[in-house]
Amino acid sequence: MALSYRRSMTDLSYLMDRQNITDLLTRYAAAVDNKDWEAYRKIFTSDATIDYSAVGGAAGNLDEVVTFLTESMALFSASQHMITNEQVAIDRDTATVRAMFLNPMQFAAPEGETGAFFTLGGWYNHELVRTADGWKSNRLVEEFSWSNGM
Repeated sequence: MALSYRRSMTDLSYLMDRQNITDLLTRYAAAVDNKDWEAYRKIFTSDATIDYSAVGGAAGNLDEVVTFLTESMALFSASQHMITNEQVAIDRDTATVRAMFLNPMQFAAPEGETGAFFTLGGWYNHELVRTADGWKSNRLVEEFSWSNGM
């Protein structure tokens, strides 16, 4: 995905948009790790499409993906999404984001036992739109790169 910058990176409105987009990505990671599906829904537009199929997950609309995440994330006692190396291109009220993720996860285990760990790495590719409530993702495609422990 080629990214270009439409506005000067010293433009104050550009810098504010960049910070708001970074905050959106942070809220996304926190919502998934906390299994807070109401907060997760607020990241996306109501007509968003989300595609986790590269790692064997669901692809579909917001309701379908929240149902999938509710069930699949219940298998894990812990996860910690880290999102970094954000490439952001903003064009007025739309933006594209390609950001790396590192996601260690631990399977739930009986009390007194430690669940197995595994880690995923890849990229989140978002298409964002500016709304009355701030930036929201209208499309997310997860791109798999590697895993360890699976």
